[in-house]
Amino acid sequence: MHALAVDGLHKSFDGDPAVDDISLTVPQGEFFSLIGPSGCGKTTTLRMLAGLLTPDAGRVMLNGEDVTDRPARERETNTVFQDLVLFPHMTVAENVGYGLARSGVTDPERGQRVDDALALVKLAGFGDRDPADLSGGQRQRVALARALVNDPTVLLLDEPLASLDRTLRDEMQAEFRRIQRDSDTTFLYVTHDQESAMSMSDTVAVMRDGRIVNAGPPRQLYTDPQTQFVASFLGDATLLDGEVTRHAGPDVVVKTDAGPLRADADAASYAVGDTVTVAVRPEAVTLGGGGLTGTVVDIAYKGFYEEAAVDCNGTELVVRRERNTAATPENATSADGGTGVPFRVGETVTLGVDRAILVENERR
Repeated sequence: MHALAVDGLHKSFDGDPAVDDISLTVPQGEFFSLIGPSGCGKTTTLRMLAGLLTPDAGRVMLNGEDVTDRPARERETNTVFQDLVLFPHMTVAENVGYGLARSGVTDPERGQRVDDALALVKLAGFGDRDPADLSGGQRQRVALARALVNDPTVLLLDEPLASLDRTLRDEMQAEFRRIQRDSDTTFLYVTHDQESAMSMSDTVAVMRDGRIVNAGPPRQLYTDPQTQFVASFLGDATLLDGEVTRHAGPDVVVKTDAGPLRADADAASYAVGDTVTVAVRPEAVTLGGGGLTGTVVDIAYKGFYEEAAVDCNGTELVVRRERNTAATPENATSADGGTGVPFRVGETVTLGVDRAILVENERR
């Protein structure tokens, strides 16, 4: 039985659909992320799952039970919002135990459950602290403990890391994943941050214009996106239109403005002359060999690696390369020598593409 099952969920505002026929299932104990750009309907979906909005159509099932018409207080879900809403006049322990107190759970059971929840989020001994005395990451953990102490069937998280700086966000991503595994609680995480969703999740569903357009394990979505939008939204990708010129085993060779590219595909599904679109990831582009020639037109220094935009017959491909701090212009002759000498704008380089991805046109 799935912890959460959604079938045909629909919600409109003033006649405009915000969520259009959403269906998904989340197994018990899974970390599931719903991602997409602002305005795609992901937060509206979460609010319907939480019981804060009533859908116009469709069903929400928790552990096989239809809860579509139940208000939030009668659902076995808890929600952690971006604004943590910790009560400043209560201690950490009182914040965590607030829901238990309202439900009539009395000491010593309430105290033990609060202690267990704080231990789970590595805040044992913090119960007597005031929320104002905690760091941002610690307040995030208190909010998680408060949501988990009630043992929800599904924990809903609405952009809880959005306001954190990069270092703290990376730290909390690891903590969220650890807490999810240790508690064996089903997490449904809503965000526009692709990186955090991809790093934490068992399954990612990408939304656009109120619909789920692609769902699956993060690695599968990145390496085999089903549409141009998904290819571009999940990481960097250059999209190129082209024509199938021949089959190459299970793959096809596509003629593009940048040059011929071999793309992973079910070759039997494509005929010579078909017009297709391929996506090229920066990490698939290599310096030297490969038969593509271009000119470096822009450079971005990224610390331990550099990115160069290379103009290949009017199409820009991005290539990444780790920096070799020992390399200098004196011991390397050009960027395509592979020694780590810095890229130079105006330099001519040769490129190869290890793997292009065949993607479908958008379906509206």
